[in-house]
Amino acid sequence: MTINFSEAYRNPEIAQHLAHRIKAASTRPIRLMEVCGTHTMAIFRHGIRSLLPETISLLSGPGCPVCVTAQADIDAFVELARRDDVAIATFGDLMRVPGSGSSLQKESAAGADVRVVYSPMDAVTLARETPQKKVVFLGVGFETTAPTIGAAVMMAQQFELDNFFVYSAHKTVPQALAALMANPDVRIDGFILPGHVSVIIGTEAYRPFFDAHKLPSVVTGFEPVDILQGILRLVEMLAQGTPALENGYGRAVSSEGNVQAQQVMAQVFEPCDAPWRGLGVIPGSGLAFRGEFAAVDAVVHFDLQLTETPEPKGCACGDILSGTCVPPQCALFRKVCTPMNPVGPCMVSSEGTCAAYYRYST
Repeated sequence: MTINFSEAYRNPEIAQHLAHRIKAASTRPIRLMEVCGTHTMAIFRHGIRSLLPETISLLSGPGCPVCVTAQADIDAFVELARRDDVAIATFGDLMRVPGSGSSLQKESAAGADVRVVYSPMDAVTLARETPQKKVVFLGVGFETTAPTIGAAVMMAQQFELDNFFVYSAHKTVPQALAALMANPDVRIDGFILPGHVSVIIGTEAYRPFFDAHKLPSVVTGFEPVDILQGILRLVEMLAQGTPALENGYGRAVSSEGNVQAQQVMAQVFEPCDAPWRGLGVIPGSGLAFRGEFAAVDAVVHFDLQLTETPEPKGCACGDILSGTCVPPQCALFRKVCTPMNPVGPCMVSSEGTCAAYYRYST
């Protein structure tokens, strides 16, 4: 008999069985945070919340890279787009993120050269094909995308391109978890850890965080059974008082992660302090270029002066990303802030919490 495992992970009977076990094991109110924006979307899309008892609250965390990109960085992207000698290469999620006064989409409509690409290698190709332009790839993402961007930087160096640049606004996840726990307004009882990021960094990358805080933490996949299995293990750990760091996504994630990808990151980047929307500056949570790759650093080449800018008035994206409130508690949600007229990035990104609530909740 051949088993279709992709169907098994969506099997409604297995999901219902897990939901019953969760209800039986959940004896007190608990707050679980899914760190990854893809988890947030999957939880809504598959109706996971409707299967859980009222004792379990699910919070969305800072796992949407576009959402946690600081306002100052968004404004710098717009500033670069306004230069006649620059072609911006970006993933599509960034196009509609509002800066202080504009967005990449608005700049493109006004005549700026802004190209949506599907990989950093596309930006390298663009730089080779348009030598008259300085091509700037906007590097926004976590450990999932950083290795491919690092590989693109090395390829551009091999091609001896002098018109390829990267704006590194990368973030690393384990440091953000520690920052969350340092916030006295945040109460989290357990973590649903991101699957995609964990494929790269491995479960042991969370070990220092777990050893410091002893919070139940499970890496999970994105299918309904994956998520429910992860929630069940968190509920069981909390009920039994036996916190652990577990890998519930063994078919994709290992303890050591993708060592080759890690080596690429380590060769091109080094840790730096980085600003996160909603969390402030987190030490060692960013990726800056090492000295031998400094020539591709767009911030240095264009002498960009990053200026702190306030969040849009009334926007609660920062609080939503830290788990201290949910979108319906934002005064702008559905009234002023909508997908067609986003005020903050959480309503724009395909992984944004506000976008998930708007699309799937009533």
